[in-house]
Parts: sequence; C-alpha cells; structure tokens
Amino acid sequence: MAAPVDRLVPEFASETLIINGVTTTSEGRRFVVVQPQGPDQPQIAEISGGSAKPFPDAEWNGRRRSQNGRNAFVGANSLRVGPDGALWVVDRGAAGIGAPLVEGGPKLVRIDLGANRVTRVYDLASVAQGASFVDDVRFNGGLAYLTDAGRPALIVLDLTTGKARRVLENHPSTVAARPLMGEGRQLVDAKGRPVVVHADQLEVSGDGRWLYYQPCSGPMSRIETRFLDDPSLDEATLSAHVEPFADTPSTGGTAIDAAGTIYISDTDRSRILRVSAAGEISTLIADPRLVWVDAMWIDDDGKLWMPAAQLNRTAGLNQGKDAVDWPVRLYSIAIGAKPVRR
Repeated sequence: MAAPVDRLVPEFASETLIINGVTTTSEGRRFVVVQPQGPDQPQIAEISGGSAKPFPDAEWNGRRRSQNGRNAFVGANSLRVGPDGALWVVDRGAAGIGAPLVEGGPKLVRIDLGANRVTRVYDLASVAQGASFVDDVRFNGGLAYLTDAGRPALIVLDLTTGKARRVLENHPSTVAARPLMGEGRQLVDAKGRPVVVHADQLEVSGDGRWLYYQPCSGPMSRIETRFLDDPSLDEATLSAHVEPFADTPSTGGTAIDAAGTIYISDTDRSRILRVSAAGEISTLIADPRLVWVDAMWIDDDGKLWMPAAQLNRTAGLNQGKDAVDWPVRLYSIAIGAKPVRR
C-alpha cells in the first residue's frame, strides 16, 4: 500500500526565529513578521536564499530603548501585501502584551516594494492609548480596518487623511469572554494570569460588503462595512448592525478566499478550519505539526501559507516556561482558491 501523501509543504524553518505571520508578492518575494527572542533579531524580515534578512533595513529593525518609535519598529505584530502592492506593517507600539506603549510606537507603516523604503507612517496615537494593542489590518478602498486586542475595539483609518476613529469599543463582539486555548491548555502568563486577547482576527469579503472579526478566543461576528464607514452613526446604532456569524474556537490567524471561505487556525486542536460564506465550519486539515498557526496568507497559486508559530509554548504565554520545539516552521498547503487582496 502506498504511503499517504503529505499535504503539508515545508517552506522555511528557523532554529532561532518565532515567525507568526507571512505574506508574499506575485513575483515570489516572501516576508515574515517575527516575535524577537533576543535583541539582535529582526521584527520584519524578507526570506531570501534560505535566510531571513531584516526588512526594509537594519535601522528600522534596530530600535534602541531610548529612541522614539516613529521611525523604527517597536512591536511589529502583523504584515501583509496590500491591494496597492505595498507591504503594510502593523506596529502595536509596545514590546509585548501588557507592556507600556512607546511614544510614536502604535502605527501602520507602508513600505514601497519597488524602492524597498518606507513611504508613509500612520500615527495611531489618537486611537491607541493605555492598554491598547493594535493587532491586525485589512483594507477596503480608501479605508483600513484594524483591531485593538488590548482595549477591545475596531479602528477605522482614512488612508488619505490619516484620521482614525474607534468603533464598537467594549462591544460583546470585540471583548474576549472565553478562555484562550492552545493544545488543550489555557494560556497563562509568567505571573499565573490567564492571557486575554480581545479583538484580533479580521477579514473583508471580496466584494467589500462585510467585515468579519473576532476576539482571539472566538466567536466570529460580522458587520456591513457601509455602517462602519459612516462616521455619523452613533455607537448604539452601529452596534445594532453587528451579526453573529460563526462559533469559532481559539484562533491564531485567518485568511479569506475569493469565494468567501474563511480559513481559521484552531490553536486548541492544531488544525485549519474552513468557514463557508454561510458560517458553516468544516476541517481542511488536522496535523500535530500545526502548533499555533498564526497569521495566514493565500498566494496567487492557490496555496495557503501557515506559520506554525508555537506562540502558546513561549514563556510569556506558558507560565514563564519556554517549551518551543525548534525549529519553528512555515508550511503551505494547496487549496486551489483565489485570494482576496484587502
């Protein structure tokens, strides 16, 4: 009997870097976001020739503690190639969960991939303060939507003016109300406190009509973007348009395809789930190697890229004990779907 075909394709492995996000270009360039485990590790890197090189340069990845955060990464949390072909990076502005924000730290950074240089920095200080943890971003025309995982809310950013506003603050759809689970255990920090990650994952449908979002521990909700985009609506009116969508589990990352299927990583059971446009959940793949798959990406060849970040095994999320099984790997799997570039 022939051996079963291994559907997971190893794309990259690192003995030192915790890679928790990936994005690619149509030309085949690959970029990752790293959660540094030491002072000399980059936060944003390009994978080339089997190694991860700081991107766009060492200066942006080499912030000193005394340095203002405006022109350097303080705590890069997510990245993606946007619909304009540029690389966009979300900087939470703090060293980690619960760490204080740095002046100039919370921001959205646009990097031109033709020139390999930063062309605009969106300062999010007006909407990210105190316990804020700006998490991820998606685009819809001239707007960007971001999640705040520390002070639960969504952020709507006008990419032309740079003005931002907070919406659905402390709404049940943005607040984490369930335990955050990984490999059958609740995540607990080094001080023995349960880890809480509020509004985290988000996706925009291919037609731009819907924004899907959730706390890290689920469940997933949705709202029509026409309501989010209207600054004249008060919170009560906006809240009335939020709809329950899918009863998702603890999730590391998501991606959406052109048909409206959302792919989510089930961090508790090491699997990737599919959520149909009708909110029905099925399993794409379950594999013990898929430990805390974080921010995923669908490329132009119909491959789903999955960084098995093992974040639940890092000391800060595992009662102060480092249990990462090196190397940390980046996988892909063929799904035969077209991506949505939002």
